[in-house]
Amino acid sequence: MLFNTHGYKATSISDITTATGLTKGAIYRHFKNKENLERETLFHLSLIMYGKIRGRIKEAKTAGDKLRAIFRFFDSYVTKPELKGGCPLLNAAIESDDAHPILRKEALKVLDTLQGSVVTILENGIRYNQIRKNTDKEAFAALVIASLEGAIMMSKLRGNNDDIRIIITFLERQLKEIEL
Repeated sequence: MLFNTHGYKATSISDITTATGLTKGAIYRHFKNKENLERETLFHLSLIMYGKIRGRIKEAKTAGDKLRAIFRFFDSYVTKPELKGGCPLLNAAIESDDAHPILRKEALKVLDTLQGSVVTILENGIRYNQIRKNTDKEAFAALVIASLEGAIMMSKLRGNNDDIRIIITFLERQLKEIEL
């Protein structure tokens, strides 16, 4: 969680040894370098996040309800985050640039998985006549992810959930447009 709360670049191996009680040797026995540790941490945090989202999606019966479950997952994300430090994808994306290619590559995998999950829900909704056939699945999925991640950033900066709630309401209206 240190990477997610303090940042990938700001967290040193010494910070990790202090927090975990492990020696540097023990850490490097399992990870080739700090970049690999960062990648594996992002992967692990993403699995936790996906597990929590997946639990909500499984409870929903229709494609629309599954998408609403995703939207609602983020409803109070700033004031009551599911993971300490907030969204691991957003945090990694902000820090990953051309100087941090390993973290960027892992963040892109997380993004693609999340976006692919939304596309799959839409495809299934089309298959079962719950979503309009002419829906641009990729564009809608990009709208959902970009809107939610942007709203998380805005809400986090403002220290409240107002922006995320505005975006959830907007996304729910957009969803009604494509539902049958």
